[in-house]
Amino acid sequence: MKKAFLVCLLAASASFAVVANDTFSPYVDDKGNIAFPKDFRTNMVHLGSWFVPEGGASGFHGVYTEKEAVEAFRKNGKFPDGATIVKELRAHNTGNYTTGTGVSHETADLKQWFVMVKDGEGRFSDNGSWGDGWGWALFKTDDLNKNASADYKTDCLGCHLPAKANDWIYTEAYPILSE
Repeated sequence: MKKAFLVCLLAASASFAVVANDTFSPYVDDKGNIAFPKDFRTNMVHLGSWFVPEGGASGFHGVYTEKEAVEAFRKNGKFPDGATIVKELRAHNTGNYTTGTGVSHETADLKQWFVMVKDGEGRFSDNGSWGDGWGWALFKTDDLNKNASADYKTDCLGCHLPAKANDWIYTEAYPILSE
């Protein structure tokens, strides 16, 4: 019994060995590589959703973060260091339903995920995925183990530029932050 427990404990410890600092983020290793948070749908809070009707980013954008990040934001209007934000893009279908015509809904077709990790200390300034107070990552459906974004300044910042004054986050779609 003790041996089995020890083996389980060692295995669990090994899975956390790459984390830079357990109090910072379980999704970041000591080199600043951001891992895909596979458990986000069950372990995080849904902040809100966006619907983009057309274009390459069309579909539903469901956004999630940790419960503790929501609580901290409600207290001081800022995401705390280490907070993770996950935006999942899903395709959509539109049809006529008893609730109305032209009603859109999510489908099971996943497009991609954007992941941001708050870093107020500039821990990984030598990593091209970090800067402006955040770690930035893009994960495609074909490889959840690889950040598809090589440089956040060219791959991410353009879409977030209008929200620069709000710490790069479009919080207006997240009513849970002010409830």
